[in-house]
Amino acid sequence: MADVEEESREVVLLIHWAGGRHSELRVKKRKAGQHRWCTSLEAVEIVGQMAGRFPDELIAATLNRLELKTGVGNTWTKDRVYSLRHHHHLPGFDPNHPQREVTMAEAAQRLQVSPASVRRMVSEKILPARQVVPSAPWEIPVEALDSARVREAVTRIKNRIRVPQTQTAEGQQTMFSVG
Repeated sequence: MADVEEESREVVLLIHWAGGRHSELRVKKRKAGQHRWCTSLEAVEIVGQMAGRFPDELIAATLNRLELKTGVGNTWTKDRVYSLRHHHHLPGFDPNHPQREVTMAEAAQRLQVSPASVRRMVSEKILPARQVVPSAPWEIPVEALDSARVREAVTRIKNRIRVPQTQTAEGQQTMFSVG
């Protein structure tokens, strides 16, 4: 016999055995649309934050670097990100839409320096940048690329001029002299 207890949301099975014994089995009833193959809320939230700002390939790479899996335990691909975006009605990336922010690679290309140089400018706080989550692509404001401080740093990089670092973060002196 099978019965459903709505108040406890359980399916109750009563098994009548040939010897006269009975066994009861209770199984939690899932809500409508709920199943065991659900993508984590963390992954959905990250896709929501990155949707429209990055191509699906970059979103998939970020999710894979964070070791997040799809609902069925697969790694992420651009098609799986597309499917998740479509299901949650999230916008897609439009390369023809002017972006207010660029990735580190795009910034390097625009400044005509290496990505490592851009990364160094970010770490030295010459160039402002942020990430949606760790492992996500850096977002650099386009207008920051034209600042006087960035142009000066790019000129030093192209002319191979190194500025000696005599102080580190928070005014702490270096341990060894420079030069």
